Amino acid sequence: MESEKPRKQKPLETVEPIGRRVLIRKDEDKKETKGGIKLPDTIEIPTITGRIVAVSAEVENEPDIPLMQYDKVLFNPKGAIPVDFEGDNRLFVVDIDNIVAVFRRS
Repeated sequence: MESEKPRKQKPLETVEPIGRRVLIRKDEDKKETKGGIKLPDTIEIPTITGRIVAVSAEVENEPDIPLMQYDKVLFNPKGAIPVDFEGDNRLFVVDIDNIVAVFRRS
């Protein structure tokens, strides 16, 4: 019997945005409208909502920017930089100027 060598675990990679940027995990693309109409798989409707995964130190320390980790936001995908970190590629680095709204519960 061969002796089993302990497997080395890969260190976890993290992505830390720099400057006035945040890291967003975009929401899943919608397959059905609120009215119940099924959308064909061939039509791509750009999803522009997501959750903030990480906030840069500059954004975190700026009291005039109301963004925090786990906030749900609406963002302009034109300025989003995809992060090739996951297989489904749902992570994006987004400049705070491209975030147009934050969803808040009253």
